[in-house]
Amino acid sequence: MTAAVPLPQGSYTPRGTPLDLTPTAPPPTSRTVFSAAHVVADPYADISPDGPAALDWDATLAFRRHLWAHGLGVAEAMDTAQRGMGLDWAGAAELIRRSGAEAKTVGGRIACGVGTDQLPDGGTPTLAEVTSAYEEQLALAEENGVQPILMASRALARAASGPDDYLATYAHLLRQTTEPVILHWLGPVFDPALEGYWGSDDLDEATDTFLKVIAEHPDKVDGIKISLLEADREIDVRRRLPGGVRCYTGDDFNYPELIAGDERGFSHALLGVFDPLGPLAAHAVRVLDTGDTEAFRALLDPTVELSRHLFRPPTRFYKTGVVLLAWLAGHQDHFTMVGGLQSARSLPHLAKAYELADGLGLFPDPELAAHRMRALLAVHGGAR
Repeated sequence: MTAAVPLPQGSYTPRGTPLDLTPTAPPPTSRTVFSAAHVVADPYADISPDGPAALDWDATLAFRRHLWAHGLGVAEAMDTAQRGMGLDWAGAAELIRRSGAEAKTVGGRIACGVGTDQLPDGGTPTLAEVTSAYEEQLALAEENGVQPILMASRALARAASGPDDYLATYAHLLRQTTEPVILHWLGPVFDPALEGYWGSDDLDEATDTFLKVIAEHPDKVDGIKISLLEADREIDVRRRLPGGVRCYTGDDFNYPELIAGDERGFSHALLGVFDPLGPLAAHAVRVLDTGDTEAFRALLDPTVELSRHLFRPPTRFYKTGVVLLAWLAGHQDHFTMVGGLQSARSLPHLAKAYELADGLGLFPDPELAAHRMRALLAVHGGAR
């Protein structure tokens, strides 16, 4: 039995036995499930605080192979990969190239974020500049054979004067895509710079504009990802989608009930929390494939406490807990993040994340996780 870990909130004795989730099963069939994957920083790179990100490419790609091995799709270069929070467009472009090539090698499903982050922060770009930036990134995605995810754009939020500018910009982009894309509505809880997206602070009005984009181009939209953390709104939008357009939940608070669905439909998934939950999530959805909703909920409902903890306000810093858990699980050799974001959460917050994840059996080697957690506490909290 692993010795107790002296956490800030009190001594904790690890469970000792992890879940047995070997990566041998096929992908789920009843739902399309993507994990938005984190990136692994290079801890020995000699870079300045405001310099470009330096990644450990071997560890970054190995984590994606881990997700694919469990039957999950990878949502690449999204906010979980610190897009716009340390990873610039040059780094994201290289990530798309490398992950796209890796996906072809292993036969993994991949979709990649397409945005406008090559434009400078601040100021007010023109709509033409925003459109051109989107086009550049769309071209890169298509050149590398990955499905584009049209991400919400901070630059468009600054440039647009109302709903019509959003309708025109998205219509222009969708007309030129060669394959159906995923539209991503990331709410201000994840990125405050996206307040008022779709041309209104009123979510009902914004929803109407969002749905109008889809209704006018249903053949160019594979699905939508909604990250508003409002289950009722997602269900309402899901029921109003044209036939054949999927709803991918991005609700890291209510995902079990949204994926399970109701008599009028269900959500697929594209979730940041499926980075640490990957093997368990894939197993749960395969159980759902059999029609056993009760067993699916029994597996996934207990994970919500961990997810709500990781995504507690300020929600955009959830990546810190995600990377902590990857380190504790042995997927990388250090707890260093792009832009120094390992310092974005308190020591008690990280300790609670460890306790909750261990209680779920997420660590393949509980002794390693406990050892690393003790080391983190000793370095950053001092001896007690």
